Amino acid sequence: MFKPIALFIGLRYTRAQRSNHFISFIALVSMIGLMLGVAVLITVLSVMNGFDRELKNRILGMIPQATIASGEIIQDWPNLVKRVEQHPQVVAAAPFTQIQGMITAQGQVSGVVISGIEPALEEKVSIVQHHMTAGTLSELREGEFGIILGQSLTDSLGLRVGDKVTLVLPEASPSPAGVIPRFKRFTLVGTFNIGSDVDGLIGYIHLNDAARLLRLPDGAQGVRMKLQDIFAAPQVAQDLAKQLPNMYPNDWTQTHGNLFAAIQMEKAMVSLLLFLIVLVAAFNIVSSLVMTVTDKKSDIAILRTLGASPATITQIFMVQGVIIGAIGTLIGAILGVVIALTIGDLFGWVSRVFGLHLMDAYFINYLPSQLRWTDVLTVVGVSLSLSFLATIYPALRAAKIQPAEALRYE
Repeated sequence: MFKPIALFIGLRYTRAQRSNHFISFIALVSMIGLMLGVAVLITVLSVMNGFDRELKNRILGMIPQATIASGEIIQDWPNLVKRVEQHPQVVAAAPFTQIQGMITAQGQVSGVVISGIEPALEEKVSIVQHHMTAGTLSELREGEFGIILGQSLTDSLGLRVGDKVTLVLPEASPSPAGVIPRFKRFTLVGTFNIGSDVDGLIGYIHLNDAARLLRLPDGAQGVRMKLQDIFAAPQVAQDLAKQLPNMYPNDWTQTHGNLFAAIQMEKAMVSLLLFLIVLVAAFNIVSSLVMTVTDKKSDIAILRTLGASPATITQIFMVQGVIIGAIGTLIGAILGVVIALTIGDLFGWVSRVFGLHLMDAYFINYLPSQLRWTDVLTVVGVSLSLSFLATIYPALRAAKIQPAEALRYE
């Protein structure tokens, strides 16, 4: 640890008025640079965490986190659901039948992926019921051929609840007039708005209506799962596929893994750029201390003649540099935490006051933020470490000053 004399003199040098005001200015710039770098890094990491959370909640709340499916219709799906829910990672499970087709209405056509669901069980594995803008999942009743579509799709087709739509399947049916596509009229019974691209791509019908549409017995193609840990999805799907015969696993990493990998890559690149800002600010401490050492040569010489060892001189200037770094880092961390916790409300207020629509291009209309204390501790630790490393060279240079040489021209 530092000796009391080294700590006292280091603190005194930090507070003292210098004959060269430029040195004080450089020290202040170093402190402000660290403060802003730490604050911005914490804020940006929190915003990136917020976007990551929203994507996981919204997209992975709609698409299956993990599935097991069979090449044949599963008529005894309730028993399969019970067996799947026995896995320790599975929170809930629900049957599904997936159909690809086209929705036609009022002379317009749009591609869509239709999921046949059991409404009561789907509420346990999907977030769609929390984002319904009209109707509910319970409106899907067997035999009534109701359909629920995303609001962006219904808006583009000019549809309202109660309107009729035609679902066209890419399967041909022979008829006296020749081979024609298979189609069925449905009634729009509800709409949902998740705020992402899935609004225009996904629709829901009753599970048994889907089976009848495919001219199959009542049942399901497979079971989708909601998991405690979404990153365990590949292993969970593989485990269940091995336990259950004639089942094929699938999970979100195969369908949307690239999206989340891109988000993590973007977060890493932004963090690296901001880290370089902190690095530059930390190395400003080197410039400040080198000039301080030059300015305090006579003081160093006097301390040496009074018996101060080179180690004591080293510690004095290390104390001064660490204090500059610690103050800048501490203020920056507090500022970053405050901004990260309030940036959503602040951004919303600025948008309302100035009539800005900066989030229109994104899947949400607000700026999300999720503060993680591990990020704060990491940023603070890195900043303090860089500040400490920045003091080593100037402090060692101060320790090498020879008293006789320094006092010759005094």
